Amino acid sequence: QVQLVESGGGLVRAGGSLRLSCAASGRTFSNYAMGWFRQAPGEERDFVAAISRNGGSTSYADSVKGRFTVSRDNAKNTVYLQMNSLKPEDTAVYYCAATVPSYSSATYADGVGYRYWGQGTQVTVSS
Repeated sequence: QVQLVESGGGLVRAGGSLRLSCAASGRTFSNYAMGWFRQAPGEERDFVAAISRNGGSTSYADSVKGRFTVSRDNAKNTVYLQMNSLKPEDTAVYYCAATVPSYSSATYADGVGYRYWGQGTQVTVSS
């Protein structure tokens, strides 16, 4: 069992930045590939970014490439999502997720593949 707790959400103006954190507990964090997803009201949950268990591989949704950066600190059991140049369309609840990967450099964009999820943190970007 892995417990995930997101933090760092809030209200920011368009063009601003936020850094989300996801703290993990319960199992060896470095065993898990991590992902960030988001869900806006009335919409489906969408992939945002993913990072491999060793941090060597990352992947991003096209809508956030060049603006968001995912990273992890296995010593702190934490994964981060640095969000720059935020847009109103980035407004959503952001979730982190964890899964045991098939190989160490794997990243996963499909939410179905993740076993553990956090409770989410709200990000609101005003125009």
